[in-house]
Amino acid sequence: MQDNATEVTAAGIARLAGVGRAAVSNWRRRHADFPKPVGGTETSPSFALAEVEAWLRKQGKLAEVPLRERVWQQLAGHPEGPLTALVHTGCALLLIHERPTVWLDASAGSDARLAAMLPGALEKVLTPRVGGVRGRRGAGVGGASASAGAGASGRAGAGAAAGAGGGVNAAFGRAGVNGVFEQAGVNGPSNPPAVNAGSPPTAVNSGSAATGVNPGPTASGVNSGTAAAGVNSGSAAAGVNSDPAVPGVNPESTAPGVNSTPTAPAVNSSPAAPTVNTPPTVHNDSSVHNAPLTHGESTVHNASAVHNRSTVHSTVPGTPAAIADSPSTPTTLGAPTPPQTTPTIPTASLTPTTPTTPTTPPTPALTTPTGPQLLPSVPLLRGAAELAAEIGARQTFEFLLGRHLDANPRQYTLTPAELAGLMADLAGPARTVLDPACGTGALLRAVDPRPGQELYAQDSAPELAALSALRLALHSRATVRAAVGDTLRADAHPGLQADAVLCHPPFNERNWGHDELAYDPRWEYGFPARTESELAWVQHALARLTDGGTAVLLMPPAAASRRSGRRIRADLLRRGALRAVVALPVGAAPPYNIPLHLWVLRRPDRTPAAPEVLLVDTGRFAGETRGGPDWEAVREAVLDAWRAFAREGRLAERPGLARSVPVIELLDDDVDLAPARHLPPAAVADGAEQLTRVRERLGETLRLTADLTPPPADPAPAARWTLTTVGELARGGALVMRTGGNGGHARVPVLTDHDVLAGTAPSGALPESEEEAVLTEPGDVVVPVLGGGAVARVIDGATGGAALGRNLVLLRPDRTALDPWFLAGFLRGTANNRQASSYASTATRLDVRRLHLPRLPLEEQRRYGARFRALDEFERALRHASRLGEQLVRGMYDGLTDGTVAPD
Repeated sequence: MQDNATEVTAAGIARLAGVGRAAVSNWRRRHADFPKPVGGTETSPSFALAEVEAWLRKQGKLAEVPLRERVWQQLAGHPEGPLTALVHTGCALLLIHERPTVWLDASAGSDARLAAMLPGALEKVLTPRVGGVRGRRGAGVGGASASAGAGASGRAGAGAAAGAGGGVNAAFGRAGVNGVFEQAGVNGPSNPPAVNAGSPPTAVNSGSAATGVNPGPTASGVNSGTAAAGVNSGSAAAGVNSDPAVPGVNPESTAPGVNSTPTAPAVNSSPAAPTVNTPPTVHNDSSVHNAPLTHGESTVHNASAVHNRSTVHSTVPGTPAAIADSPSTPTTLGAPTPPQTTPTIPTASLTPTTPTTPTTPPTPALTTPTGPQLLPSVPLLRGAAELAAEIGARQTFEFLLGRHLDANPRQYTLTPAELAGLMADLAGPARTVLDPACGTGALLRAVDPRPGQELYAQDSAPELAALSALRLALHSRATVRAAVGDTLRADAHPGLQADAVLCHPPFNERNWGHDELAYDPRWEYGFPARTESELAWVQHALARLTDGGTAVLLMPPAAASRRSGRRIRADLLRRGALRAVVALPVGAAPPYNIPLHLWVLRRPDRTPAAPEVLLVDTGRFAGETRGGPDWEAVREAVLDAWRAFAREGRLAERPGLARSVPVIELLDDDVDLAPARHLPPAAVADGAEQLTRVRERLGETLRLTADLTPPPADPAPAARWTLTTVGELARGGALVMRTGGNGGHARVPVLTDHDVLAGTAPSGALPESEEEAVLTEPGDVVVPVLGGGAVARVIDGATGGAALGRNLVLLRPDRTALDPWFLAGFLRGTANNRQASSYASTATRLDVRRLHLPRLPLEEQRRYGARFRALDEFERALRHASRLGEQLVRGMYDGLTDGTVAPD
């Protein structure tokens, strides 16, 4: 079903039609019936997707919008933004993945019915997979931000969802609280009155006439009448929070009841009355959920009434019950409350009455979206379900998330998949894994699955924490415990003892909590300086490890040598906590211009007698182009050295690559851990011979270059050809035009724009996507569209089969009408490129469709093509000679300075 409210930008229209943005601008100018903007700005307008699709089809420019493109445009144009749309879509995809029949039943009716049924269905899936999700107002992304009144699970009650009557989600025709799948009320009998379901309502706390929630004959009902020992029912009842020393909320006739009169104050609405369910109370998932209430919420919290576990959770073993869940117990993470100090309410029937120190509970990464929140997303969810039927729920979410990340590259610092896999392999197999700065969940996603595995995550960005939780839940069967918050200031997993910690922390953060955390017990190895936020993350990781557990952190190289951190580094070495420092090649991860480090740490279970630390330098495996390092070589070198070192406690010297260094050698004034400063140079026994071979190859290349030098140019009268354009040839079928940028499923080399400009082999990589990659074939002509250079490259047999990268256009000529070398040669004309280029403030963009070439017979084209091909060979020889010359010069400098080459 098409969503008429979905908007699309000019770039989206270009993607739909397979053209450049310049073509969309031309359509707007030339066609009076082109759809008018419905949003955006004057410089970046947006259009209604339905109108655009109809116009493109009318003009014959579009047969049908591809399903994945339609879903993406619906997500990108969502009225609440793409992040909220991604969360809603991920929740629905997880339901489809876990309980497809429930989705089919819910989606069979109207949009309103689907939105009404989804919250209850989602809660049954999210709770066991993502660690207990509660839809309270303001708790995380997708939470019930608009809820008010006596709602259950944070959803709007009477007067919020539909004005009056009909109960929670009454706007969708459902009676009762979470009345989904023939469930009327909250775990009540088959036909109980709904909470706030009509006028006059059956009130909560209304006395013997009220129909209680969960009013079982043997259980103490919640406010269920005089016969049951209810909560807040007076000093004579043995209920929860019934100690006579603590005044109850609505205690008998002295306090006005909820819904008793229009003028009665709401529960927890006055600061003068001690509230029930304040942070220090027991966090027990019984029929009454002792969760912190915000103004306008009901005393009865429905989330726990549905999942009635009657369990008391304490912060750590041996301490009184508190609101924070024990990280080792699969329980619901609490919702946020304002910082406050509240007296502890004794609960004689459940826990000791020893006072506890109030703490702020962690914010869950996910909350169940409400029906009103989901209603605008229903067309998107239906489209995502249709796409999931084709490619799978997991692949659908990865496609949408990957497209969003690609569309916003500057908003996120990503961890490349190859690096995440290396870090997970260094940590080894683990049942309990923590990532305290999870981002998009790449590190935890790389962990090898194990039975009973638990993945813990936290991020300060609510949207990233939510997306990580959904991504991990879709990726594996592990239980996911994700939370929102500043890890260093408000750790969501304070009692966790994990088998492994993987972390890509933020670099160079000065506002990491230096002033507030001076006496934090995590600083076991020394209090980090304000400029050493990375060493704070190192110690946080060690504090969350079990004895013998392994942590792997991505670190900036400066953390290994800054003087402000030398004392902490020294203590990490002395006590055997730091086990290895691995220098990665340049380009391994952002920022790509510096060689980052990996630190491998273990929480010491005993102090080693003669500790050594492994130092590895993989800088030699840096790629010569922007495609990144040789990850296969990096992985093999690092893992082989680490596993040998882990077995023996030491490693035989591998010149230029790795060695184990006794800790005593590193404990000088600087405690510099940079591997390159402690590794011997690579073996240079054949250095002079290698330089001789390079010199010989350079001589051969220079002779070849001389032979390929073009002959003198013969003058000729100016030709007056009939010209055509690439766009006209494409419309006439003389060539096929394609744009690159999709990785597809197969992992093949990617031809980048830099490869085309430099004349080198394919060196790039693209994230895996559901859109098929454009694969090159011999005879194709590839043209870069950015940079302003007059370049076109004909694909040969060695380059054929590579995927086409971003900012490249592929032209596949019909060999019976067009010679590839003739086409490429004329596209390289300087004047030709100048007239087809548009100029922005920071870049020059080439419109390939506007490039000219003459209309010539095929035989004449081949004559020109042969000459263009000879020029290309000469250009390649010059480039090869240049690279060999640079290699010879660099080798001579190195040999002379390290003493392996004599000066005469």
